[in-house]
Amino acid sequence: MRVSTAIAVDPATRDQLVMTHVDLVKAMASRLRRRLPSQVEISELVSVGVLGLIDAATRYQPTLGVPFDAFARRRIQGAMLDALRGLDWVPRSVRKMQRQSEEITARLRQTLGREPETEEIAAAMGMSIEDYTHLLDEIRTIEVAVARPAQSDGEPTSLIDLVIDSGSGQQVQLERAELRQHLSRALRQLPERERQVLSLSYVQDLTLSEIGKVFGVSESRVSQIRTQAILRLRSLLRPALAPKETH
Repeated sequence: MRVSTAIAVDPATRDQLVMTHVDLVKAMASRLRRRLPSQVEISELVSVGVLGLIDAATRYQPTLGVPFDAFARRRIQGAMLDALRGLDWVPRSVRKMQRQSEEITARLRQTLGREPETEEIAAAMGMSIEDYTHLLDEIRTIEVAVARPAQSDGEPTSLIDLVIDSGSGQQVQLERAELRQHLSRALRQLPERERQVLSLSYVQDLTLSEIGKVFGVSESRVSQIRTQAILRLRSLLRPALAPKETH
């Protein structure tokens, strides 16, 4: 086995890296905060982001040729997202309704032979369209807790994290590449507008406001469309994500 001879930065250089990149933490926290519920304080994101920055500076190895900015971003964002998951602000009742929506969507898809309309899903759940869209707004808190940014190559791998509900104890036994294949097929089955909203949000990294201007609708409506699209994806991927039986 080959052992790396790369040497990490000395303490003085580490401290300098931290001091000169604090603004990066603040910028990343500000951008992430725009996607989160109001109860999440930006100061909390900055605090945990700084811890991620310190970890990055401690682990950084200049001899590997990776710019520190790129190296640090991953750890800063990882620290913020881990903290968000730990908050667990989603009520059990909302998670229950989320799973019910996924199950009903799958059942309607099989019965109708097509993707069900939002109104059809609401009716099958015994809800008015107004109540169902309100539920989508509540479910959005689950979405933002696990969302990851698009990768540099433009591939929406963040959606893989969105459709895997780690909070439910779901066991996924698929390789990442296989998950991407399932996700790609599921995306092609989505209604066009929902697919476009996901692309603008998680590939091109537009905000809800910016996407709203593209379609001429409100931020709230964009949020509902995006959440509905994610629920469809979870429903479409349910068979692939189910635990494998062992004999």
